[in-house]
Amino acid sequence: MADPKGFLKYDRSLPSTRKPEERVKDYKEIYEDFSEEQTKEQAARCMDCGVPFCHSGCPLGNIIPEFNEAVYEEDWQLAYEILSDTNNFPEFTGRICPAPCEAACVLGINQPPVAIEHIEKSIAEKAFESGYVRPQPPALRTGKKVAVVGSGPAGLAAAAQLNKAGHLVTVFERSDRIGGLLRYGIPDFKLEKFVVERRVALMEAEGIRFRTGADVGRNVDPVALAKQYEAVVLCGGSTVPRDLNIPGRELGGIHFAMDFLEQNNRRVAGEAVAEEAAISAKGKHVVVIGGGDTGADCVGTSNRHGAKSVTQIELMPKPPSERDPLSWPNWPVVLRTSSSHEEGCEREWALLTKAFVGKDGKVKALRLVNVEWAKDEQTGKHRFQEVEGSEREIPCELALIAIGFIHPQFQGMLEQLGVEVDERGNVRDENYRTNVENVFVAGDMRRGQSLVVWAIAEGREAARSVDAFLAGDSVLESRDSSRFVLDS
Repeated sequence: MADPKGFLKYDRSLPSTRKPEERVKDYKEIYEDFSEEQTKEQAARCMDCGVPFCHSGCPLGNIIPEFNEAVYEEDWQLAYEILSDTNNFPEFTGRICPAPCEAACVLGINQPPVAIEHIEKSIAEKAFESGYVRPQPPALRTGKKVAVVGSGPAGLAAAAQLNKAGHLVTVFERSDRIGGLLRYGIPDFKLEKFVVERRVALMEAEGIRFRTGADVGRNVDPVALAKQYEAVVLCGGSTVPRDLNIPGRELGGIHFAMDFLEQNNRRVAGEAVAEEAAISAKGKHVVVIGGGDTGADCVGTSNRHGAKSVTQIELMPKPPSERDPLSWPNWPVVLRTSSSHEEGCEREWALLTKAFVGKDGKVKALRLVNVEWAKDEQTGKHRFQEVEGSEREIPCELALIAIGFIHPQFQGMLEQLGVEVDERGNVRDENYRTNVENVFVAGDMRRGQSLVVWAIAEGREAARSVDAFLAGDSVLESRDSSRFVLDS
């Protein structure tokens, strides 16, 4: 245990952020420096619980008390070894994970939880700075070739693990740059792209090949790919967005959130965007439909464009401001205010969008109505009713639909391979293996829209299944077989 009285001596503390009026002028990450001594104090708050629920809260099974103790002892190399044993990309999760591990922290029952996400990022950055992160190509190659389709977090994790096992891995990405959601879906103010590029360069140095502009199912034949490679891992994500099919949907100025975010990330990266195709919030009344993290990313991006106003609306009722103690150690339903909201945003809940209202072919307003939620006694499900007399219109010159994704794209790769899907439209599998002999699946394409940390966990587990298929048994660690757990 780092410090037996640490949780009594120190309060939870996190790096401060740059002032909102300053940070909306750029796309740099928003956090200011936080000293190693301060991070050491945060690690000291870990109680090294007899039953560390943070392990079960983390989809990767990160060995959290052990790396906290290493940070407290200022053994950053050991801390990185422990962290990287279960997590291929702590520099990603330390920035963008909602930290379900913190929700499960035992200290969080009656105090603010240990700042696990910040500690994780600190370990990763200290490791890169100190040269602990170096290319580690496998000592032996099996000669078996594996194709990974998709370079998002699931694809990158699968590729890293399969390469570690000695297989010859090629990653196919339909975009012109590697990273998938990390590259194009997450704004730079949350994840600057040098972080992604740094990791990709490391993976290339370890022997992984990347092919961009390779749209499997369109300009790359998936059937031929399955014949050319001993195994194929599908990590294409859940890419079909949930639409809002209401009157006025055909009007100009209505876009899916991911189209808006991807285009902006390309613009920040220095790519030219045709004026007629540009999606700009500058000087406009922006309404973001959907109250999740993607919607919040749209809020932060719209503020950086110079929007006249930004409003985020949500169909569900407003969550409570404090956690229900009975929710521990599960993920709590609680009001979350992101850095993007702090930069300027009106937020409203329990609102149903009835119609887009237009003028001259472009959206000018949203017609909304308040709803009340109640439990249906017969079905046990919660349903809403419109509140009579509450219908109204609000100005809207740019509407961004951020209400999630429903399933992967069927046309192209999945259809051509003959891969089966389940009742939700996700790829059906058994231990990450599809109905096609040597084709596997991982990430959102398998489990549905989820978190980056879950995608990494999926990629790791799928790689283990592929390795066992190719070699008869796997040399790769499962979620619960970390050497640091076994040695403790």
